[in-house]
Amino acid sequence: MATDVILPKWGLTMEDGTVVAWHIDEGDHVVAGEMIAEVETEKVENELEAPCSGVVAQILVDEDETVDVGTVLAVIADNEAEAEAIAGA
Repeated sequence: MATDVILPKWGLTMEDGTVVAWHIDEGDHVVAGEMIAEVETEKVENELEAPCSGVVAQILVDEDETVDVGTVLAVIADNEAEAEAIAGA
């Protein structure tokens, strides 16, 4: 089952964030806790970690794009077959 990578709310007043850099590509294998992106908020730059281990099926937000808290940034699949199915959908 795929897992959504969601922009978390790191501070009480945080409403949005900008993806500064992705450290992964679609098709990459990731490990839970691995830094996958840098996200800038109004006050600081944060490291976004993979919420689970698996294969990056989709990256849904481009670098330099600003999105609201709770936005799905990427999707991590359990395995390569599931990632290919999601990417092809």
